[in-house]
Amino acid sequence: MSVNLTGNSPQPLSESDERIWAMLAHLSVLLNLITGLLGPVAALIIYLAYKDRSRFVAYQAMQAFVFQLVWWVGGGVLTAVAWVVTGILSAVLIGLLCIPFAGLISLIPVAAIIYGIVGGIQVYQGQDFRYWLVGDWVKV
Repeated sequence: MSVNLTGNSPQPLSESDERIWAMLAHLSVLLNLITGLLGPVAALIIYLAYKDRSRFVAYQAMQAFVFQLVWWVGGGVLTAVAWVVTGILSAVLIGLLCIPFAGLISLIPVAAIIYGIVGGIQVYQGQDFRYWLVGDWVKV
């Protein structure tokens, strides 16, 4: 990794570096397990740092960013709402029927982590990876 201080256009990344940074962008979803919300921030930082040096890394990092916002943050909010509604409705016994649905909704963030790991592995192996639905939203 070299820093460009001359003002010329940034030096492109090697194929090996591209694969590593793309993988790290996808695996940033694991930061959410420790920090709660820093996964999308890490993916965005990778995007901003390498967008001018590699379209591949930029695309993969932006995909990881959008994916985590939708499925990790959105899934977390949906999970919280489902459990609050279930708790409130439990006072009238209807909420007990909602527990299995709230449990299934709680799996959305877990599935996001697994899917992010799959993306990281595929791009490290040199394959192009597109998240279902999200890959079509991202244009770099």
